[in-house]
Amino acid sequence: QVQLVESGGGLVQAGGSLKLSCEASARTFSTLRMGWFRQAPGKEREFVATIHWSGVSTYIADSVKGRFTISRDTAKNTAYLQMNGLKPEDTAVYYCAARFGMVLTTTPHAYDNWGQGTQVTVSS
Repeated sequence: QVQLVESGGGLVQAGGSLKLSCEASARTFSTLRMGWFRQAPGKEREFVATIHWSGVSTYIADSVKGRFTISRDTAKNTAYLQMNGLKPEDTAVYYCAARFGMVLTTTPHAYDNWGQGTQVTVSS
């Protein structure tokens, strides 16, 4: 099991930036894959980005590529989502997720550990 605690959401104007953090607690990190997802009202949960704890395997959704960056700090047991050039359509609850294994997957059901979510609101 992995405990995940997100922080860093808030209200920002279009074009602004936010950095989300996800602190993880686990017995082992070497095989952990972290993911960021988001869910807007009335919509399905959507994949945003993923990174393996080793740092060698990352993938960013086309909808945010070039604006969002995923990273992790192994010393702090924390994954990050740096969001630049935010748009009103980025407004959603953002969730951190984790699963064990090297396989790169963008499917929410493949992740069995979830944080509580943090609200990101982008005003126009």
